[in-house]
Formats: sequence, structure tokens, C-alpha cells
Amino acid sequence: MSTVIAITNQKGGVGKTTTSCALLAGLRQLGNRVLGVDLDPQGSLGFCLGLDIDNCATVYDVMKGTRSVRDVLVESECGDILPSNILLSGAELEFNRPGREFLLKNSLQELQDEYDYIIVDTPPALNVLTVNAYVVADGLIIPMAPEILSLLGVAQIRETIDTVRRCYNSRLKVLGILLNKYNRRFTLNREVLDMAEQIAAQLDTKVFEAKIRSSVSVAEAPAHGESVLTYAPSSKPAEDFQLLISEIIRAFGPSAR
Repeated sequence: MSTVIAITNQKGGVGKTTTSCALLAGLRQLGNRVLGVDLDPQGSLGFCLGLDIDNCATVYDVMKGTRSVRDVLVESECGDILPSNILLSGAELEFNRPGREFLLKNSLQELQDEYDYIIVDTPPALNVLTVNAYVVADGLIIPMAPEILSLLGVAQIRETIDTVRRCYNSRLKVLGILLNKYNRRFTLNREVLDMAEQIAAQLDTKVFEAKIRSSVSVAEAPAHGESVLTYAPSSKPAEDFQLLISEIIRAFGPSAR
């Protein structure tokens, strides 16, 4: 069975897609079979990995039931991808039938034994797409920038997590809060870390030991269709993401690959 991890925060610009790309690349480098699922209508995950998201079938077609999941899979340097594009933005209105919370889970069912890890990149919203990600996930990673407004987004996720656990997925676990663009020399960054640890305690989780430092390589990598781990493997963010991957593997114990 695959281990499914959703990268989530209702606030944009906190590094969800960067984190998703890095996890796919790093886990694949360790010999794992990986699948990336893009649930963001902006299509950032596929775009950042060099896919032509405007001229391919997407996860939207799979969730609508008009294409099979195997028809939509696209290969990339970081593993297989279920891409997305702007068509998915109509999901809230279109996916309105009973059981809509299970559309993604049902779509991925036949692939569960073919991958070691499935990484789901979610939209910057708490909507039906995000709920679909939570329903299928074993664990959540919550990236945030070291900013006060980013903290507010994390705090508001709790109610959605509790609802999903109660109604759809009792095994859902918050693996941790991940600080991106972190610089320990800045006073605000240290203050946000303290507040993030308080929020993590409320979510019954932790702040990851790995803190992702800033680097121009993070911004440059998508322009080359790569993860920062493959584009700049010696950069500070790449080192930090490798530490994060080690933490994730430990979190899932002996069954993790």
C-alpha cells in the first residue's frame, strides 16, 4: 500500500509546491516509486516539473469520470504525475453529488499497490479539493512562511482536519509544520517559530526539525522544470529537504521505504 502525504495550507506562497517537488525528487532518489497528484487548479506542480499542463488530460478528467487514471499519468524526472490545470477550478460547483469527498480516493484506488509514496499538492483553500486530499491521506505536512499571516492560515486548518477525522478518515495524522524561507538570524523568524510550536501542540504534532532556508535556487528550479534537489543538489534548501525526508521516513516506521 502507498503512503499518501498531502501538503496543505490554505494560504498561498508558503512553499507547498516547492515542498511537493522536493519530496517527490528526494524519495525517488532513495529508490521509491512515487506519484505526484496536483489538486491545485493553477497546475503549479506539473508546470514546475516541466509538463505542458494546458495540453494534456488532468486529474479533473479522472475525478469527473471521463478518463481513467492510467490514461492521465505523465512521467517526469521526479516520478509519475497526475497533472492539473485551470479546469479544476470548477470543482466546487461541478462535484456536488453525494460522496464527492471520496472522488480522489476512489480514483487512486487501483494505483495503491504501485507506488511507495503518493504526494498530493493542495490548493490554497479549504474546499472540496482539499477535503478530497485529506480523505485519501495518511499524513499532512503543513508548510508555512515565517510570517504572522501564515500562522493564521495554519490555525484555521484545525477545524477541517477534525471534521475529516470524524466523518471520513479517522487515521489522518498531522506529520508536522514545516517552516520555509527560514532565517534563524531574524527576530521575527524566531518569534514565529515559537508561535508555530504552540499551534503544533494544538494539532497534536510538532514543528519539523528541518527548516528550509532561503536560496535563489528555489526560485530558479521551476524555470528549468526541476525540483531544487535535482537543480541545485548542493544548495542549502536541498540539504534541508533531505533532512525533512529523513524525518518523514522515520515517522512512518518500518513500513516506510
